[in-house]
Amino acid sequence: MKETILIVVRHAETAWNREKRMQGTTDTPLSDVGRVQAQALARRLAGEAFAALYSSDLSRARDTAHAIAQHSGRELVLEPRLRERAFGVFEGLIADEIRARFPQEYARFASRDPDYEVPGGESARGFTERCLGCLAEIAGRHAGEDIVVVTHGLVLDSLYRAAHGLDHGVQRPVPLINASLPESFRVRLEQLAHGGMGRCESPRRGGDHDLSRQRRLMS
Repeated sequence: MKETILIVVRHAETAWNREKRMQGTTDTPLSDVGRVQAQALARRLAGEAFAALYSSDLSRARDTAHAIAQHSGRELVLEPRLRERAFGVFEGLIADEIRARFPQEYARFASRDPDYEVPGGESARGFTERCLGCLAEIAGRHAGEDIVVVTHGLVLDSLYRAAHGLDHGVQRPVPLINASLPESFRVRLEQLAHGGMGRCESPRRGGDHDLSRQRRLMS
């Protein structure tokens, strides 16, 4: 049976991305650059034979996915569980402002305790269970098919960690690029278990020109 391919991409750029502000679940719009990125991504995916298109319902992801829907003719399905991790009182602030206003909370957050919840936010463990559980359900719904999922940076981070067995406390070695198509994973449903504690396998590298054989999740 053909393996299920999740083509998971981060939304296009927002002004807060450029300013390095913590976005979380705050509903920030795409910037002018982001709208151009979304159209470029949509054109690149237009020739792909994917079966379904899912997105976080936050507007920066939804509008990126809407561009893909327009170019591909696929129906867009919105899924709130694909939202970014909620960061509560940190949202809207840059790192220096967070350290100045919430020094104790920032110290706990910087310790990478997976069970720590920023006031008004959610823990890394709870977030991982939410988003990877959702991705596993989507993959199960479309067994043997290719699916495009437009979501947020830390959802990609969680999927990368599941794929590589990387603990939450370990620094991720690759960046997360807005509206990029880095290497996707061939998700094995028995490994990417509901709850997000399983593992998935990335495909062997092929020619970058051949998107039907290689799609990138991280760059």
